[in-house]
Amino acid sequence: MTAVITAQGETMNSTLTEENANAPAAVEGPKAGRKTARSPRRAPVAPKKGKAGKKATPAKKAPKGAKKAKGGKDAKGAREGSKTAKILDLLRRKGGVTAKELMKATGWQPHSVRGFLSGTVGKKMGLTVVSAKGEDGERTYSIQA
Repeated sequence: MTAVITAQGETMNSTLTEENANAPAAVEGPKAGRKTARSPRRAPVAPKKGKAGKKATPAKKAPKGAKKAKGGKDAKGAREGSKTAKILDLLRRKGGVTAKELMKATGWQPHSVRGFLSGTVGKKMGLTVVSAKGEDGERTYSIQA
């Protein structure tokens, strides 16, 4: 004997007959012709080895040496008629040159003139720039001979 609870909450007793026992149970499942939502399970094996995502970059080459002066340049690497050549000529004259004269010759701002004297003339060209303050308070620049 089996007890069955109905939708109303009542308990019903029913007996199982041979007809009910041999009858196929109503099973809800996917309808014929429909694909399942999930793919079938794979066999439990080790995962495939993945491909390398990114190849190693080659080592960087050493920097090349300084380029040699070409025909149109003077001994210190300035082309004739360039602002660098003008500044070097002014710095080589007797008594040196003031920052105002360099600004007028090049059309640069004062900070650009000072940066050029320090960076290009002093460091890149390897020349020694001498700075002196005169009695009038004006600073003059010259190249040490």
